[in-house]
This record gives sequence, C-alpha cells and structure tokens, in this order.
Amino acid sequence: MRGLQEVVVTRAPNARSKQGTLGMKFRLQTNYFRLERKEQPVIFQHHVDFLPPVEDVRLRQAMFQTQRPVVGPYIFDGMQLFLYNKLSSDEVELQVKNPYSVEPCKMRIRRVGTVTMTSEKALQMLNLMQRQAMASLKLIQLNRNFFDPAEKISVPKYNLELYPGYITSIRQHEHDILLGVQITHRVLSTETVYNKYRKMLSMAGGKACHDEFKKTMIGTVVMTMYNNKTYTIADVDFSTTPSSSFKLANGDLITFKLYFYSTYNVKIVDELQPMLVTVPQKGRKHAEKTEPRMLVPELCRLTGISEEMRKDHQLMCAIANHTRLTVDQRIKRLERFNARLLNDLESHQVFSYWKTELDRRLMDVPARVLAQENLYFGRRDLAVPAGPNADWSAACRSSGMFKTEKLLNWCAICPDTDAAEGYLHEFIQHLTTVARGLGFTIAQPMVARASNTVSAYLDKLRSLVNRDPQLILCVVPDDRADRYRMIKKLCCIDRAIPTQVLRVRTIMPNVKYVHHVRSVATKVAIQLNCKLGGIPWMVKNPLSSLIVIGYDVCHDTSMADRSYGALVATMYGERATPEPRFFSCVEPHAGGIELSSFISTGIAKAIRAYQNVFGSDQLPRRIFFYRDGVGDGQLEHVVKHEVNAIRERLQIGAPDRLRLTFFVVTKRIGTRLFHNGNNPPPGTIVDDQITLPERTDFYLVSQSVRHGTVSPTSYNIIHDESGLTVDQLQAYTAKQTHLYYNWTGAVSVPAVCQYAHKLAGLVGQYLHQAPNERLDRHLYFL
Repeated sequence: MRGLQEVVVTRAPNARSKQGTLGMKFRLQTNYFRLERKEQPVIFQHHVDFLPPVEDVRLRQAMFQTQRPVVGPYIFDGMQLFLYNKLSSDEVELQVKNPYSVEPCKMRIRRVGTVTMTSEKALQMLNLMQRQAMASLKLIQLNRNFFDPAEKISVPKYNLELYPGYITSIRQHEHDILLGVQITHRVLSTETVYNKYRKMLSMAGGKACHDEFKKTMIGTVVMTMYNNKTYTIADVDFSTTPSSSFKLANGDLITFKLYFYSTYNVKIVDELQPMLVTVPQKGRKHAEKTEPRMLVPELCRLTGISEEMRKDHQLMCAIANHTRLTVDQRIKRLERFNARLLNDLESHQVFSYWKTELDRRLMDVPARVLAQENLYFGRRDLAVPAGPNADWSAACRSSGMFKTEKLLNWCAICPDTDAAEGYLHEFIQHLTTVARGLGFTIAQPMVARASNTVSAYLDKLRSLVNRDPQLILCVVPDDRADRYRMIKKLCCIDRAIPTQVLRVRTIMPNVKYVHHVRSVATKVAIQLNCKLGGIPWMVKNPLSSLIVIGYDVCHDTSMADRSYGALVATMYGERATPEPRFFSCVEPHAGGIELSSFISTGIAKAIRAYQNVFGSDQLPRRIFFYRDGVGDGQLEHVVKHEVNAIRERLQIGAPDRLRLTFFVVTKRIGTRLFHNGNNPPPGTIVDDQITLPERTDFYLVSQSVRHGTVSPTSYNIIHDESGLTVDQLQAYTAKQTHLYYNWTGAVSVPAVCQYAHKLAGLVGQYLHQAPNERLDRHLYFL
C-alpha cells in the first residue's frame, strides 16, 4: 500500500471467472474503506517549476501554499499540480518567497493536460488528495508515510521511541475504488548518530574507533531531523567534515555547514565530525537528486531495529508488546483513523471539495475456507487432519515419520570443555530416544572436541570430514558468523556433507522448561532425517507428472552487485504417488545481467533432474512455478521477460508438451482480514472485491499465528496453461503450504518458496558461491 502502485494487466479480457466455489462460504472484514465519487468533473493538471530551483519538496509545498488565494483549492506534490479552477492562461508566473534565502524566487505554473476521474491519473490524484487530508491531522511525515507524534510510545530503557502510523493506498479494486489502510510503526532512537560516535570515541580513539563506527553504520537507516527523510548509509567519510565544500547544481561551491543552514535553517555545532555517505535514492523524482549525498551525524537519528538489537530478546519483546496488535486492537485503530479523517474539519473539507465520500465502515467481503488437509505420517494409510490451527506437532511426535533414512556413520563436534561435552552426550541420548519413536534409526556418533578459536574448530572439523560421514553435528559456543560461514563452506562447497549447527545453550537443560531439550531433539531429528533424504510427512497429491518450483533471490552480503537466485523443486512422477523427489540449484547473478536467463537455466536443470529420477524418456506434463521476491515495480519485467524466457526454454526440449503455470507470490502486503474480531481460520481464500480486476489473483491465509494479526499471502497467476480450474489451483497451492519440514504446521507460502528462501539466504550470507552439486537432491539447507 505505498501510494499509486503499478497497474500491469496480466488477465486476458475474455478470461474465465477467477472466483472459486470450493469450501465453506462466510464473510470477513478487511482493512479497506470504500471511496465514492459523487461527481465526475474534469480536473486541470499542471507542472510547476521554481526558479532558482528549490530542492526540498516540503519547502516547495510550503512556498506554494502562500499562493492559495490566487489558485484556489489545489493538490500539489511538489511538481504536479491539480486544480478545479482554470487559470487565466496556460502558463502563469508568480513571485514567491523562500524563507531561507534572500534571493527572489519565481514559480512557473504550466498546464499540461486534463484528468478525467475514470483515468489512471485520477487514482494518483486521489492518493495525493488522501495525503493532503492526512496532513491536517497533525501527523508527521516520514518519507511517504504519516506517523502520530501524539501517540508515540517511549521505551526509555533502550533509548527508543515508537511512532504509530499509517500506510494508505487508493486503488481501483474489483468493483470499487478502495482506500486501504495499514497500521505501521517506526522505531526511532532518542539519540543522534553523533551521540553514538562520541561514545565510541570515548572508548577507543583513532583508527579502532573509525573502523568500529564505520562497521556499525554501514547499512543502517537514519532519519534526518530537518526534513524527516530516511537514508541508508553506505559509508563514513572521515576526511570530510561539515566545514568541507561541495559543488551545487549551478557550479557554485558551498560548505555543508552553510548549505544546511541556508536550506533548512539548522546550525551545526561540531565542525570536525565525519560525514555519512548515503546510498543513492532510487525513484526520487524531483530536485532532491541534486542534494549532497553526505549527511551530518549531528542531524541524524538512527531508525529501525539493528541486528544487535534483534539479538536482545528482552528488547524485542518490549517492542513487540506495543507493535504486535491483536485483531481487536487493529480494528479499533482503523476505525479511529477513519473517524479522524471524517470528523476533522480540514480533512472533511478536502474530501468534500474534491467530490469524494469515504465510507465509515470497514469493508466486508465474501470468503471461503477449505476443508482441513489430511496428513500422512509413519502409518501411510492413516489420515491425520491438520487441525483447526493447521498445527500437527503432537501428531508428528506420536505417529512417526513418513519415510526415514538410517543415520549410522556420523560425527559430532563440541567446544573443548567437559561441560559442553556433557551437554552433547545428554542431548544425543535424547535425540536417539525421540528418533526411535519417530521410526528414525540413529547410531552413536564419533564425538570430538575443539577449542573455541575458529581456526582450531575448523582444523578439527576437517579431520572429521576426511572420515566421510553421512552428517556432522556441530555444537558451537556462540553465534559467530565467521565460524558458521567456515563450517558451511567446508561442508557445502569443498565437500558434500550435510551439517547441523547448534549452540551450546540450545542443548543445555532448562530448569524452567524441563521438556526443552527433548523438544529441541525432536526438531533436530526431523531436520537430520530430511537432510539425509527422508520425508517427515506428506499430503495426498492429486496431480501426477508435475514439477512444483519455488524461486527466490538474495543479495550477496559480501558483493554489492551480486545476487543469487535459488530454485527448489519437488518432483512427482507419472504415477500419482505422495512421495516427491527434491532438486535444488543456485545461480549467481551479477548486476546488469538479465535475471530471466538464469531462471530458465535453472528450470532446464530441474527437468533434467526429473528425467534422471523418473527416466530419460519422461517429461512432466505440468510445471507450477511460484516466484517469490518480486518487489515493487518489477511485475511488468517478470511478465514480459521471465515468463517468456521460461516458455522459450521449454519449447526447445518439448514443444507443446510442458504446460507452465506461473504464480507471483507476495508476502509483504498491507491487506488484513478479520473474522468476528479474530483471525480467519487457516485455509481461508478471498478472490473477490479486494482483488484486482487486471489480475487473476487471490489471497490465502494458510497458517495460524499465536500473537497479533495474521497476514494473508497474495497469489497472482500471470500465466496458466495447466488446464485446471481456479478451485484446483487454489487448493493445490494451499496443499503446498503444509510441506515445509522445518515447522510442524502450515506456513504462509508454498513450501518450495520457503525452501528457496532458506537456500538463497544460506548462499547470499555465508557461502557466496553455488553449493556442491552432489547436495542438490537433499534438503541440506534446512
């Protein structure tokens, strides 16, 4: 829900109905409000220039506001101007005053066209109108979103403030124009970046401080206090200070100190502090691109949650207590926001002037819930319902696993202390006991100890690798990334040995939770079986001769211009057997190179793997491709390039034999669904009213959550040759959410997507190159 979103038509004009009928019907509330146009007038659109240029959008808006008596009511985003009133001529020039400059300023208004309320441009105008209405509610704007300082929550123990806010979007949905409202929060530090720098300087001066400060700042997001904008930090420049000069767009030299004073009326105290280098802002359209890419630490506040903060369980709980809203709390916030928009005089006048009426009620929509999925464990003929919460933890412990391997030749390594080795032996005892109950045979491992240094640990690990075990269990003293990286590189690249890494504290007995170690042992036993080729549980598979593929992309944390595309496939042969075979591969992707060629190459590898398993003369009839990781603005590219590249590759090997169905999977969406003040049940499908007319799309709630509000997942079927009904595609997608073996419950996306996400993360963060191909038939990355 970020402003005007892209409208990419992926649905044919004569396409069949996209509404299914399977399941029990009921109704849900949503976080949308209807927006009705009382009239359909013509609106005049203009382009506004400032001479000399004014870089800050909000300053341009403030300067334009002084001309309201001349132009009348308006909508202005800093460059585009919309008016009901027709100006005296097609081009008007007005004198305006810049409060931060003595130089006279002109504002040139040029008419560029008209907007009818049935056009796409009208939706952009309505979004700007909505933002204008919100501006009257005494909210502060951070980037594109609005936050309520009156409702801010202080967390003084951690020097944090939480600002509740709103993300809004007006869009044409299936039958109506709807205003979507998402409740959000912004985490802000009460300290400036300069405060952080001074603290580090007091603890360790010189190069050590510089290195640590740079390491801490790179990748963080800061908010500038003079214009409430956020920037990502790319570097720290210790050779540049506020007294340094830079060149303006007109060629003039100016110091940073003078620039910030003349532009934003802010004074900089410490002229010797280093400068923060920002990542270039993509998509910023106006004159901000002429701003310096340097920021002053003194004028910046840290935002968001750092990795260090995420490791602090108490801190994360303190934040979650305020940000994780129950359904009832979320509904009340939405209704309160709606009431403020309608009852505030200025806001009401904005809606009224632009002939627009906002409904007071949350929109309700038709929905369906599918029957509970049946799962099959050790007793393959016994169907076990997934349960009302799609959680089968108890059933898994008592029913055994669907298919098990034998772990007979394996090793375990732990820190070089008697305590750590004692915890390990006790854990192995629990592990073998629970594995026996799951039908999984685990022999006693060879146990080795290694000192805590990374090099010593790696040396000991190499000696174990040379024994060619089936698997190595690595118990580590802490979560040091370099140690984890070396373990995974040695065993996933140099060799092809599955590993399981656990911290000592994870396997330690817990006096408060006596079943802790046994619970961990159960999860580990399931993972070990998967990594060896076993299958914990299955659902009934109604389709044969099929490859189901999940695809995700992860950026390389060590190389800014490199990414990795991870593909994970489950393959079903000609006979409709419930037991799939797995395949995975990773393709590196350098910046500027077309991603579609890598995707089509990965699919070709999956087809070859299918033939290796089921016979060289065998080809799948259908391929379901679930594409995750499609960001804002990328849908058109996926439709035009990725789908076509895959189809062309499929035509090479088997013209007209391979039927492709391409789903775009989106988890990070603003849509929320409510059922009688609670979350909707797992298996809920919505495919009308809040869906989009240009798409064959649906929302699926596949999982349950213990706290807060569940988030549905959006599925957009952008290409379909399957010959299956909408009901069949929706139901099969729901089935796939039950097959992620790292969790004894349904997940928010098809399992292959979650597997691809795990694999892409492993490679992008730790391996930095494709894994050993001898691992590609197992779920070694769990």
